[in-house]
Amino acid sequence: MAVVDKIASQGVGTGSKLKRDIGLVGLLWASVGSIIGSGWLFGAKNAVVVAGPAAVVSWGIGAVAIVLLALVHAELGGLFPVSGGTARYPHYAFGGLAGMSFGWFSWLQAATVAPIEVEAMIGYSKSVFPGLQHDNGTLTVTGFLVAVVLMAVFVAVNFLGVRLLALTNSVATWWKVAVPLALIFILALTHFHPGNFTSHGFMPFGVKGVLGAISTSGIIFSLLGFEQAIQLSGESKNPKRDIPRAVIGSVVIGTLIYTLLQVVYIGALPGSSFVKGWADLAYQGIEGPFAGLATVIGLGWLALILRADAVISPGGTGLIYTTSTSRISYGLSRNGYTPKIFEKTDGNGVPWFGLIMAFVTGVICFLPFPSWQKLVSFISSASVLMYAGAPLALGAFRKRLPGRERPYRLPAAEIISPAAFVIAGLIIYWSGWDTLWRLGVAILIGYLLLGSYALYAITKGLPNAPKLNWKAAQWLPVYLVGLGVVSKLGGFGQGSLSIIPLYVDMALVAAFSLAIYYWARAVALPVEEIEENVGAIEVVDAGGH
Repeated sequence: MAVVDKIASQGVGTGSKLKRDIGLVGLLWASVGSIIGSGWLFGAKNAVVVAGPAAVVSWGIGAVAIVLLALVHAELGGLFPVSGGTARYPHYAFGGLAGMSFGWFSWLQAATVAPIEVEAMIGYSKSVFPGLQHDNGTLTVTGFLVAVVLMAVFVAVNFLGVRLLALTNSVATWWKVAVPLALIFILALTHFHPGNFTSHGFMPFGVKGVLGAISTSGIIFSLLGFEQAIQLSGESKNPKRDIPRAVIGSVVIGTLIYTLLQVVYIGALPGSSFVKGWADLAYQGIEGPFAGLATVIGLGWLALILRADAVISPGGTGLIYTTSTSRISYGLSRNGYTPKIFEKTDGNGVPWFGLIMAFVTGVICFLPFPSWQKLVSFISSASVLMYAGAPLALGAFRKRLPGRERPYRLPAAEIISPAAFVIAGLIIYWSGWDTLWRLGVAILIGYLLLGSYALYAITKGLPNAPKLNWKAAQWLPVYLVGLGVVSKLGGFGQGSLSIIPLYVDMALVAAFSLAIYYWARAVALPVEEIEENVGAIEVVDAGGH
């Protein structure tokens, strides 16, 4: 037996039920399709500018971090295959306050990825349609209208139902995987200069450049997306078997492709492009890094394919993240943090109000965050903060529910789970103070919105009013404020004071994270309350009956 959301019978999709229509390939491709998005179009260039050829090391560190987090999610996804899972695990383990917080982090991350992908589509087409963006990367009036239309297309496809969505995403993902693999093969065979890796030094910006690139240049952002299989697990045909396979498989595929792309990008660059150093990397068409490079080295036909892919790859990722946003808001409503209207589904089993809100949020994002680069650091931090809730939940479940059936049991969880939480804290710290203070403002807005509804629901005695469980979440404000203080006193990002020396700051973040991990595990909800939270979901067999 598996704990899952209410699932509609075939052909039924009204009320508050989802449809169990997605198989292993659909889940795997949902995650892979999210990982292979705009990140591969920009990440290699942005990383080498920040870290030099040592950007390859940055990708390796980022991959290790994501693998640890993915392994934790693989156990949780099989244990509780519910839609919007990343927003709900902390709720089960720590109650309402923690659940509301991590639910907001999850929704914030998912809702802002689709507009990032739209920005990437428009940015890459700048050489063909220059009237869509100003020189500083902001959208023109025409560009804004095009962005709104693209967001509307994402929402329209989602309204057609999860089965068509999975089919559409699977077709797009085959293309999205094939193009970068072909690019890797072509550049490695025709234009690869090993001397590029030592020209100007392998690590010209030191350790700080290598670590800073992980959060700020798009590396973590590029590797995000494995959780999409978990967000859709309430609509999986066989969640116990398929969720862990889809999560782990997607990370392996994404990591391999991104690392090889970084290697061939550095190797294919003409020497004239970095003659002034990696920080001043420049060549004609660099605003579309790989397409511009293909043109410069005489592969114009390849540039045409890459510009086409610059529409398909971000488009596919934006499509699936629009889906994810509506499923997370569905999960938030199931846990009592948002109005019940977010649970309402149409005839195709689609949470329609969540989709509309995803569209509205996407349009708003085009206003304060006009370019891909400005959004990446912010969303990477929000994403990792979202993921940080999973290791904490796993630690609590291993202690409180040791005998519960687990389709996938993470080996050495006592080591991997706290290590994943430490890594999450470090990535957040590396994103820098100038990013974290903005994230702090976004967190306060979330508390205002979700907290106001929770207070209303509790005051009115609504059936789904959440229990805030302050005692079980006593560690949370200390964690959030503590990371902010260390970031301000550390040396990453504009506005930081550089009072704490390099390495000492990272050791401090690691020790602080470990203290929070064991504190949270110690005060997690008792078994009876966890079972009560989980018991609010229907129990069905693996076939969805």
